[in-house]
Amino acid sequence: MAAYYIISYDVIDQKDWELYVNEVAKLFPKYGASVLLNDDKALTIEGTSYQINAVVVFPSKELALECYNSKEYLEIKKIRLLCTVNNRIVLASN
Repeated sequence: MAAYYIISYDVIDQKDWELYVNEVAKLFPKYGASVLLNDDKALTIEGTSYQINAVVVFPSKELALECYNSKEYLEIKKIRLLCTVNNRIVLASN
């Protein structure tokens, strides 16, 4: 059953953000993941607005969690935490 990361945050360092995006793009295929949506111009209808909004699909909740908790992602995550604020990642599945 597919699982989705629903991701929102604001970028504060564009250079490191680009490094993060490149590194995570190399990691996702290892877990069968792909980016369904990456929108920096989304219209907020209700609630708090964020600069970046993305949806990433994984084949299963287990693979999504395995990726998030992997040694590789823990290193990449350090970059994201330095270059973004207001981080929100939700894991949803059918």
